[in-house]
Amino acid sequence: MQKHKMKSNLPIPPLFLSLLFSFSWAALGPTHQQQHHSFLQCLNRHSGDANSISTVIYTQTNSSFSSVLEFSLRNARFSTPNTLKPLVIVTPSHVSHIQATINCSRTHGLQIRIRSGGHDYEGLSYVSQVPFVIIDLINLRSIDVDAENKTAWIQAGATIGELYYRIAEKSSTLAFPAGVCPTVGVGGHFSGGGYGMLMRKYGLAADQIIDAQLVDVNGKLLDRNSMGEDLFWAIRGGGAASFGVVVAWKVKLVPVPSTLTVFTVNRTLEENGTMLVHKWQSIAPKIHEDLYIRLFLRAVNSSQQEGKRTIQASFVSLYLGRADELIDLMQESFPELGIVKEDCIEMSWIQSIMYFPSDIPEDAPLEILLNRTGSAGIFKGKSDYVTQTIPETALEDLWQRFYEDETESLEILFSPYGGNMDDIPETETPYSHRAGILFNIHYVVGWSEEDASESQRYINFMRRLYRYMEPYVSKSPRRAYMNYRDLDLGTNNNGPYTSYKQASKWGLPYFDKNFNRLVHVKTLVDPTNFFRHQQSIPSLSRG
Repeated sequence: MQKHKMKSNLPIPPLFLSLLFSFSWAALGPTHQQQHHSFLQCLNRHSGDANSISTVIYTQTNSSFSSVLEFSLRNARFSTPNTLKPLVIVTPSHVSHIQATINCSRTHGLQIRIRSGGHDYEGLSYVSQVPFVIIDLINLRSIDVDAENKTAWIQAGATIGELYYRIAEKSSTLAFPAGVCPTVGVGGHFSGGGYGMLMRKYGLAADQIIDAQLVDVNGKLLDRNSMGEDLFWAIRGGGAASFGVVVAWKVKLVPVPSTLTVFTVNRTLEENGTMLVHKWQSIAPKIHEDLYIRLFLRAVNSSQQEGKRTIQASFVSLYLGRADELIDLMQESFPELGIVKEDCIEMSWIQSIMYFPSDIPEDAPLEILLNRTGSAGIFKGKSDYVTQTIPETALEDLWQRFYEDETESLEILFSPYGGNMDDIPETETPYSHRAGILFNIHYVVGWSEEDASESQRYINFMRRLYRYMEPYVSKSPRRAYMNYRDLDLGTNNNGPYTSYKQASKWGLPYFDKNFNRLVHVKTLVDPTNFFRHQQSIPSLSRG
């Protein structure tokens, strides 16, 4: 694989690092100017090889600064003229670059943002409200697949598309249970849980992690043995950016048959859509764990009445076996959907990876999984977990929300749980949404105008939709998925201290009872709360 290593046109000579500063942050005033100047000098002193680190430093005067910043920026809501830009972007090619950046940021009072694929829903991997530095892991993305031992070491800057491609190079019967969007980075995806089409069979991406390399607040490179089981537990679903910089994960790979079967079947309200969605809620979480049926809901033009809108329910499935077996299983468990052999397509696991993302063309080569480029839409997302089936009357009321002005691109996704997820204890990792969960709901709405008032109109719509769903979803707490980050749940203070009570407003929805242990681990390993952002795990220490 030819790695996309983003560089400036000319390396930055160490002697000129201080000169770069004087043009890039002059508007900040003398205090911040000196802070930035001292930070760059510190990187020179602590990197071990000043020439090496100079080639991976981008200041705002560098001609490549904007392209590096925007390359892995996936929500254009956080790419406006008023968005605070980082003082420096560091794209480390060696662990020593990470260590130097951490040590110098601590010394000079700068916050760090850690970016793998840039898919954080609220931009917290590349946005800050105070002066900050981005560690962009794009150059640390090697993948070493050991097919014989069914394991892989994956550097945190790799995407899940790159991981899937490298697994398929080595084996047609090994896979990995993670998400469907190939440009998502493994650094954030795994550390927040990471679910996908194999979840009911094998659990989450985080459930497969057996070792990790992490640079801690003191700049030390740790593995599972040296970091200890508490910290190793915390970074597998608790958001690793609260505890350090993950450099690499070691994971177990999982077996899959050589032939799998997929289908996508669309049903509108005129085709008994409401009844089918209602029945899906009690079937999809209980059906055989080899079968996964997701449900996408969106408004479409009616084919029966010109000029009228209707709701389309798309049933999207992956079965770990052949089509004949799938049809028998569907006729036994969900005959109302009316699946026939013509609906089913047999393929390999890696072909199924290409099948599910809507933005991959049907005839695209496998190498498209290595492509990290992607469009930066403007969107707002939220999430819920459901423990009891939503009544048909509530679904009928929900459909009316799809006809409001702000819903041109509204999509609601139901992802079923059950299967192996019921068998993994909720305390096994920080990801607590296990037994008793029927399905996860993902709400997302996008828009095209970057105007602040236009954005607020769509965000307000999402908040109204979220309030409407409150009686029908989990309670005490109302659960949420950290990888669908939502700052509406609550935020931390900008300073180093946030109380447990304040942080629990968002911490309990994400982690439930596991939040207590996460706070305990954070207080032990990062007592001064250096690694922090608007929803980072807080330290209870005021020191």
